[in-house]
Amino acid sequence: MNITKLYLFSLIGCLIFPSKATSADDWEYQIEPYMMASSIKGDAGVGRLNGIPVEVGFDDILENLDIAGMIHFEALNNSGWGITLDYGFMDLGADISTTRGAIVDVAVHQGVFEALVINRNQFGDDTLDYTFGIRWWDNDIDISIDPAILSGTIDTSVKEDWVDFVVGIRYSHKLNSQWVFVIQGDVGTGGSDSTSSFASGFYYKMTDQWTLDLRYKSTWVDYKDGDAGTQNYFAYDTTTQGPVIGFSYKF
Repeated sequence: MNITKLYLFSLIGCLIFPSKATSADDWEYQIEPYMMASSIKGDAGVGRLNGIPVEVGFDDILENLDIAGMIHFEALNNSGWGITLDYGFMDLGADISTTRGAIVDVAVHQGVFEALVINRNQFGDDTLDYTFGIRWWDNDIDISIDPAILSGTIDTSVKEDWVDFVVGIRYSHKLNSQWVFVIQGDVGTGGSDSTSSFASGFYYKMTDQWTLDLRYKSTWVDYKDGDAGTQNYFAYDTTTQGPVIGFSYKF
């Protein structure tokens, strides 16, 4: 974790304190608050419990979403090198009915932070970005199981965080003066067994500074810690996905 923090601070330091050979005019910045109508599907394991379904569908999103926030930041130098920072979190809660008529109350807090280096290559009006960096996961899960499953109501909670190293690409194709098609993806590993993400959609340029972001995004992770069946076991194999809408400001 110390190496990861040093890497992250180095990236941010290079952004905030550029070398003397560059000036403010060499950099372009953009910041984008966005919303994602997210669902989380998969399963989790906590302690001696395994295969616990974690599923919140689109139809239930308004009922189960407690709070969420997402923001994206990019800085790009005219040399083609830059950095992106992205953070999103959501708190979801759901009552899951089992085949035995029991109720499992699941509350999930999921936060994901990404810090990536960009290397941009220009092909006419199109761009191809190579990216590499880290994805940090912060997960809290609270589970309450009624006696229909186990004797006596059981309440358990777990707090886990880990870091994955990821590499990816992002391709943007200019359709006309206002519309841009974008597709991107990455793969990685580290704290988790594996992780990947995929996003595709369109940017709509409203003005020279403001852009509407309309995409669909999916992020998958398979994480395990400890031995199955033991008290300290934790597993998280889920896909977070949904449509994204955001407004990007360039300066």
